[in-house]
Amino acid sequence: MTASLDSPPHDAPSTIRIGLISDTHGLLRPEAMAMLEGSHFIVHAGDICEPSILAELSMIAPVTAVRGNNDRGPWATRLCETERLDIGGVHIFVVHDIATCGVDPAKNGFDVVVSGHSHRPQCERRDGVLYVNPGSAGPRRFRLPVSMGTLAIDVGRVSVELFSLDVESPHGQAIHAPAGHRIET
Repeated sequence: MTASLDSPPHDAPSTIRIGLISDTHGLLRPEAMAMLEGSHFIVHAGDICEPSILAELSMIAPVTAVRGNNDRGPWATRLCETERLDIGGVHIFVVHDIATCGVDPAKNGFDVVVSGHSHRPQCERRDGVLYVNPGSAGPRRFRLPVSMGTLAIDVGRVSVELFSLDVESPHGQAIHAPAGHRIET
C-alpha cells in the first residue's frame, strides 16, 4: 500500500515531523506518548501486540503501521507487512524486519527505510538510502535502551533523531541512556 501525504494541512509548519516507534510489545509508555506529541504523522514499525496501541497513537496523529512477527490475531491481519509512504517529497519504505525487506530500496527510489525487530536503535546511510531503526519503546530487552525516534522533513531534506526514553528501572532508579544520534541529509 502506498500513502501519499505530500501536503500537510495548510496551517502546518514547513517542517513535517514524523514520530518513529517500534516493538512496543503491548506496552505504550507515557514517555513515548509525550515524545510523539506534536508529530504530524506516526510510523509504527511492528510488534505492536495490542490493537489499542494503534488507537491511542491515532489520537496524536495519523498512524501507518506494519505487522511484526509477534502481531497475531484478526486485528493484525489488517496490517500489511510493508508500507510505502510519500511525505513531503520523501519516499519512505516501512518493514518490521529489514531482513525480510524484499525490495532493493535504492533501486526502487526510496529515500528512507524504517524498520524495527532488533530492538537496537540505529541510523545509517547505505547506497544513498537512510536506514532507521528507532529501537524498542516497549518492555526493556537485555541491556538495550528503551528508545524511539523522529524523522523531520523540511523541503525534501531529512533529519533523524533517535532518543533513549527515561523510564524507571525495576529498582525504582531512573535510567538515562545517552541522547542518541542525529543525522541530517
